[in-house]
Amino acid sequence: MRVLFKSLYRKRRKNESVTKYLMWIIHLWLGLLSSVIVFVMCLTGCLYAFKNQITDFSNRDKIYISQGSGKVMNPDLIRAELLKQNKELTSMIISDDKGKSFVIGYRENNLDKSTYYNQYTGKVLGQANVGSVQFFETVLDLHRNLMMGNVGRQIVGASVLVFCILLISGLILWLPKKLKFLKQGLTVMFKAKFQRVNYDLHNTLGFYTFLMLFFIAVTGLYVTYPWVKNALIVSLGGSSIHNISKEKNSGDDAFGGLLEDMLQKQDEKKNLKEAASASVGEILKLADHHLPYHAVTSIELPNKENPRYVVIKTNTQNFLGMMLPDEVTFDKTGVFKTKELFSDKPLNKQFTALAKPLHTGEIMGLPSIIFYFIVSLIGCSLPITGFMIWWHRFRKIK
Repeated sequence: MRVLFKSLYRKRRKNESVTKYLMWIIHLWLGLLSSVIVFVMCLTGCLYAFKNQITDFSNRDKIYISQGSGKVMNPDLIRAELLKQNKELTSMIISDDKGKSFVIGYRENNLDKSTYYNQYTGKVLGQANVGSVQFFETVLDLHRNLMMGNVGRQIVGASVLVFCILLISGLILWLPKKLKFLKQGLTVMFKAKFQRVNYDLHNTLGFYTFLMLFFIAVTGLYVTYPWVKNALIVSLGGSSIHNISKEKNSGDDAFGGLLEDMLQKQDEKKNLKEAASASVGEILKLADHHLPYHAVTSIELPNKENPRYVVIKTNTQNFLGMMLPDEVTFDKTGVFKTKELFSDKPLNKQFTALAKPLHTGEIMGLPSIIFYFIVSLIGCSLPITGFMIWWHRFRKIK
């Protein structure tokens, strides 16, 4: 026990600043306390990063199809075919890749379902592979709450907060005292002894990935803690939840707009109840007129909650190829209602719309997913290399 205590504590070295000394203590103690959970978070994050690619691979026989004659079935014909089978079309995802099938959502016996659909032959290709879906649900459950419900969620949240402190304290410890030592802090000496290589891997890789790991951790906290969400939104120019409540009570501003929108939809439900519905094909053409670019397109048909057609196109025509959603809506008869371009939204709303893909790395497709995977993998290694540094110290004292 005495040896263990000694390994967790040391006296301040000569010429060592109080800040660095305290950071050493904090980094060691918090690192040991949270290492297992941080490892699990990073590992599950690595796995989940490739969710779409692995799911696509396991469903490749349903997703990748031959273009055949190249003639795509009219969406309204698909809708009519479903109706004959007592299925109501509710949504459709149209890939920008002609070699990929449609994903159609439908309602059958009061249950919402989805299936892949060959738009060239009209063949229903079946639902997604259950095995891969269940696997990633388990991975996500582990990542979010260690499969322990709300208690696990709080443990994960606290551990991610601790991880942020570890990253900051680690950066302070990394800072070289003199400029001539900078090269040493930026290089891994692979030819040195194992302990030195291990120390360099922890120290140097931690520095190189500091910003990305910190960003991933904060965007994760955004989902877990409302106060983090509030702080980020306010820092990006939005209104705090507290102020929004006041604004709501005063009856103006953003909530006034929302209320007006709700009232308009109520009127549409009432006034257009007997009106003929616009065809899906017509709505897609109208959407292309307002958003004139080639992209993955999803369309949601009017339902009990929302009486409007909602079309979202994922715009990747920007400098970094980021996937930015633009949305247009139409009433049941096809009359244009709203258009929300991602580029026109204030910064706080842009961040809110992209919080998940920014956290998972999906924001720029496969290149950013691979980058996030490498960063998360290094994140996995930090608790291991850190533990080995401490273990070496423990054995040395022993």
